[in-house]
Amino acid sequence: MKIHIKDLTFETIVGLLETERVTPQKVSLHVKITYDFDGTHFIDYAQVCALITKEMQIQRYFLLEEALEGIYSKILSNYPYIRKISLKIFKPTILSNALVGVSHTFKVDKN
Repeated sequence: MKIHIKDLTFETIVGLLETERVTPQKVSLHVKITYDFDGTHFIDYAQVCALITKEMQIQRYFLLEEALEGIYSKILSNYPYIRKISLKIFKPTILSNALVGVSHTFKVDKN
């Protein structure tokens, strides 16, 4: 089973530049979660969105790459039956002529 969350958007402190450390900026995320659906476990979309938003706002990451690792860990700790998480995070207002961001797919080793 796959869960999709597209365009989760909020403002947070993220980045290396001095202005980025004091002024919240918009970020947007796409999330794809693969898990084994057996009728007893499910993924709560609203909770996943809240977990991501809270993680980003508490941690105030310097790098988007670090943010993806933190988000992955937080989601997995709440949903241990996940097999794979694909994350994309964008800074939509950083450049006027491009949408920039990073992505990564985390595969969970169940062995």
